[in-house]
Amino acid sequence: MSTSRILLLDSDAERAAQVHAILGFVDYSPLVHDLDEQAVPDEQPRAFLAVIIGQLDETQCSAVCEWLRKDPQHAPLLLLPPWHGETLGFDPADVWSLDYPIRAPQLTEILRRISVKQLDAMVEPQAVGPTGNTLAIRRVRKMIQQVSTFDTTVLVTGESGTGKEVVARAIHDSSGRRDKPFVAVNCGAIPSELLESELFGHEKGAFTGAICARQGRFELAEGGTLFLDEIGDMSLPMQVKILRVLQERTFERVGSNVSRQCDVRIVAATHRNLESRIDEGLFREDLLYRLNVFPIELPALRDRLEDLPLLISEISDELREFGRGDVRFSPESIHLLRSYAWPGNVRELANLVERLAVLHPNSTIAPQDLPERYQPAGARKPLVDDDDLLDAVATAVPQPLSQLPEAGLDLKSHIADIEQTLIRQALEQTGGVVSQAAQLLNLRRTTLVEKLRKYDLNRQQASS
Repeated sequence: MSTSRILLLDSDAERAAQVHAILGFVDYSPLVHDLDEQAVPDEQPRAFLAVIIGQLDETQCSAVCEWLRKDPQHAPLLLLPPWHGETLGFDPADVWSLDYPIRAPQLTEILRRISVKQLDAMVEPQAVGPTGNTLAIRRVRKMIQQVSTFDTTVLVTGESGTGKEVVARAIHDSSGRRDKPFVAVNCGAIPSELLESELFGHEKGAFTGAICARQGRFELAEGGTLFLDEIGDMSLPMQVKILRVLQERTFERVGSNVSRQCDVRIVAATHRNLESRIDEGLFREDLLYRLNVFPIELPALRDRLEDLPLLISEISDELREFGRGDVRFSPESIHLLRSYAWPGNVRELANLVERLAVLHPNSTIAPQDLPERYQPAGARKPLVDDDDLLDAVATAVPQPLSQLPEAGLDLKSHIADIEQTLIRQALEQTGGVVSQAAQLLNLRRTTLVEKLRKYDLNRQQASS
């Protein structure tokens, strides 16, 4: 779009010439289109700051209106008599009436307002949501902007530490509920027998220790947003109750049979694969359909390493703001960090920056200042001797069968035995450090944690 080009569409040649002269006098670039040769210009309407429409016959008017409507971002219209006071079926906010004979002050003021309005529209709105410039993060921010104006239920997925609560808060802060409470609850951190009271509240005497009535998170979030984090870890009985609230928008406090209405926008999040949980009988399929109205998937940090400098800068600014030190990273250090897998995602990065701000306040972090795990692989002592690991696998892992037994076998159980044995050895070799064991097995840390839970392996000595 030009900031000065004005299109004139008027079958009255004399008037068009006068308007042309006035526009040129006030430093605009007028273009008079010959309606006799072609009904509409070859250019798109958005190519002009404004379109001035004068005398048109019925055929010309129909062609011009069709030309304008094909472009949703068409330029505003300035109507000369006989269109005075009419909008030709367009949004009144995009239509202005001009007097004739032309009054220069009126014309310049209208064009000034149009210019200001279009310049404001060209300014990119303040980014909300996760920090970054990669395509995946820009898509996430766009989805936040799209859904925030609605009360649609949102399901945010992604690995632990990717910033799911950041997304939930951004949705709330961009919505019409921004002046109401934002209440977050970690469904996986509260025992299932206490979660119902935590969410719905309880009446006095509802259970031992209930010495007074208490509001739950749904009541505290009334009119605002309730963020249900790690909903994939919620027990099946609680899933039934949440499903009812989503369907009926009512709930009862523990110990009460009085239904209470609730006006709460739900944003849920999980790092788990809910489809797999459904197959395992651990998550309700109908609840997934209720939650997954508008899904937003957050990428892992290793999939957007280009954002590292921006993230480090933002984390450093926050630390400085709260008086926790100031730290900068050399280009060489950032280059090293880009070669790291970041199993803990943005949360791990934030912890690293804060740790280094404590160890090296008000300084620039050089490669040698980085903890050992962030150093190049060749510069660190191997976690395990490869030959020792191969020997252990050869002697302790159930070996593949050279021939299927005549009686057959339980393939699923046989593979599970091999998998459990390898996991135990990896934990033993790494002293129970789950993240390091995951590296040995070429697994994501979250995947290994799920397998430990699946096989109910002993992790008392494991450190995550």
